[in-house]
Parts: sequence; structure tokens; C-alpha cells
Amino acid sequence: MARTPAVFFDVDFTLIHPGRRFQAEGYQANCAQFGITVECERFEAAVAGAAHLLDSEDQLYEDRLFVRYTARIIELMGGAGPHVETVAREIYRDWAEHRHFDLYDDVPETLRELKARGFRLGLISNSHRPLVSFQSHFELDGLISVAVSSSEHGFMKPHPSIFRAALELMGVRPEEAAMVGDSVPHDVAGAQQAGMRPILLARSGALPAPGPDVIVIQSLMDLPAVLDRDE
Repeated sequence: MARTPAVFFDVDFTLIHPGRRFQAEGYQANCAQFGITVECERFEAAVAGAAHLLDSEDQLYEDRLFVRYTARIIELMGGAGPHVETVAREIYRDWAEHRHFDLYDDVPETLRELKARGFRLGLISNSHRPLVSFQSHFELDGLISVAVSSSEHGFMKPHPSIFRAALELMGVRPEEAAMVGDSVPHDVAGAQQAGMRPILLARSGALPAPGPDVIVIQSLMDLPAVLDRDE
């Protein structure tokens, strides 16, 4: 048995990625329904410019935080008017729907390999998407043992409370668990605070340096070899 018997995963941008609904064209189409004009070419910069709004000081999960974040993206794309928040609420509502997301190609094979080798797998997500139905929707039945979402737990990553809750449900100590995610401030920092082993998944290869004690992989298929080093 590996010395790291449990592996937890972030969900968004680690296991799944948004479809067209949450790309520039999706924002533009939704805004147009309310007479709001936005510029698609400003989308990437708008997402980056609004990102700081998700860094809640008290790390409590609140719907209004995400609605404000989405509204700010619309504003930075050039949108304005009384219906900006209405559109933001519709986009936030749809973020909870699995059907608007796609599984990364490297996820099914990697999760099945880890499960077959005796690792227990879990999810820790800042989303309000229902994790109970995650497995069935993406045809991953039987692979995930524990799932904790910040919308149900109350605290968002990197607050150590959500990590502790997942560890308790899995029945493992922090030093027996790894956390795999795409975010340095949320996944890496949160795992470190909780005493877990952080593994950064840098699919784009363009993330800030996570620190000397953090292993960085660029594909989930690199994960089994990393975990082999603990055996």
C-alpha cells in the first residue's frame, strides 16, 4: 500500500473545463438577450481582471461573491446597464450544471488506474455544482469515495476547514493525503496549510512558481509516476 493512500482533486480546470456557455461567445449571447453589448476579444483580460474578487478575506462561500465576479467580467468586456447583474446571475446559475462542462481527456484513464492500484480518491471543490452526481454524469461511477464542496461546507479553499472535512470523511491523516489542483493560492496553499502534499497541475504551463516543495505536473497522466515515489 502506498504511503499516500488518498488523493484529492480540485474539480474545475483540473478534472473538467467549461464549454461554450462560459466562453466569450456564451457571455456575448447571454448579454445580447438583455441589450448589453460586449466585446469578445476582451474576455481573457476581463477574466484575469476580475479574478481578485474571488479571494474572499473570510473565505466564506457566498453566492453574491461569484455573481459580482461574473458581473465584473461583463463590465470589463464593455458591458453596462441595469441588467448586467441579471446576466451574471444566469451565468452563475448555469455554472452548477454538469452539462456545460467537458471532462479532460486524461481524467478517466488516470482515475481508473489510481483506483485499481488501491488509492482512495476524493474531490474538494469551490463550486456550487452538485458533486453527488459528478460521477454518474461523467461516467466515473465507483471511482470517487469522498466529495466536499465549499457551497455545502461553508468555507472555500484555501481555508483549512474544507480540507480537514474531506480528510475526516476519507478517514486519513493529512500526511497520508495528496491534493491535486490547478490553483496555487487555493489548492497548493490550502493543502500546505492543512498538512497535505500539494501537487500542482499546470496544464497550460503558465502558472506562477508554486515553491520548492511543490511537485508540478502538466498532465494528469503524470500523476501515477509521482505517487510511485512514495511506495
